[in-house]
Amino acid sequence: MVSVDRSLFVFNTLALFRSYRLFQISLSLSLSTMAKEPVRVLVTGAAGQIGYALVPMIARGVMLGADQPVILHMLDIPPAAEALNGVKMELVDAAFPLLKGVVATTDAIEACTGVNIAVMVGGFPRKEGMERKDVMSKNVAIYKSQASALEKHAAANCKVLVVANPANTNALILKEFAPSIPEKNITCLTRLDHNRALGQVSERLNVPVSDVKNVIIWGNHSSTQYPDVNHATVTTSAGEKPVRQLVADDEWLHGDFISTVQQRGAAIIKARKLSSALSAASSACDHIRDWVLGTPEGTWVSMGVYSDGSYNVPAGLIYSFPVTCCNGDWTIVQGLAIDDLSRKKLDLTAEELTEEKALAYSCLT
Repeated sequence: MVSVDRSLFVFNTLALFRSYRLFQISLSLSLSTMAKEPVRVLVTGAAGQIGYALVPMIARGVMLGADQPVILHMLDIPPAAEALNGVKMELVDAAFPLLKGVVATTDAIEACTGVNIAVMVGGFPRKEGMERKDVMSKNVAIYKSQASALEKHAAANCKVLVVANPANTNALILKEFAPSIPEKNITCLTRLDHNRALGQVSERLNVPVSDVKNVIIWGNHSSTQYPDVNHATVTTSAGEKPVRQLVADDEWLHGDFISTVQQRGAAIIKARKLSSALSAASSACDHIRDWVLGTPEGTWVSMGVYSDGSYNVPAGLIYSFPVTCCNGDWTIVQGLAIDDLSRKKLDLTAEELTEEKALAYSCLT
């Protein structure tokens, strides 16, 4: 009887201790969340497909961490106002603990006021029969207007991620019309292409995608981008091994791998009859999270950033480079060997971006 009582005492004590530890952890998380000021995050085009996938991820902490409260600012065009209000209602109904407020508006000034992070998803898509200059002209007007609103009303040191295509050149236009936002704070999304490249290697080698790192997307978020695995590695039981060595098929790496990553967006449209939304939203979260919270040591990611002339890429373009992030800042990875094939592909995508830049600037006049 004494033995049974003693066992019950030990069991109850352990259960009590576990409950107390869970209470401590819960309290600690609550206090850390309470201690942090909410970050205001703007999503333009928030009633669209990508926006609809993105805003719950932000509200759940996928972008900025599980202890960071957020206030969501959602902007869309007047014809989408009713749908935008529906998105707001769903955010309220989801009861996200981190979500401390929602601004849903069709007014750019109201949307941009006080924001710390701006994810520019809204843009004018190319429609059947439209020339490139027609699309560029529409987007130049949109990004000129939104840049002016951010310039005058966003919080100091606001970080901007442009998702809408042509993403690199839209980001460049935004930079031109928001001169007080540091050039290092204006980026475009090539993390989607980066993640696509990781996924292709993972599937080819039948390894977890988390074991693959340091692929690179060079250049434009377009079909001229260059997915590069020359410096990528895979974590194996025998240590890190080069992707090229493990794949052991240069024909695939120079052919189907590159074209699959380049054309993945078109393949998804063909399959879904709609463009990438879930993967674009997820990669936007990845981009901002690594930028704000930092990249793991020894790992780099791809970001469209303002070129300083690194790797002989013309300065003044928004171009995708391998970068590391620390303390809210990014740095281009330097000193990587560039072979002849890679050099040609880096130059080809830079030429396209130079042409896009000239076209965009011609629309300004």
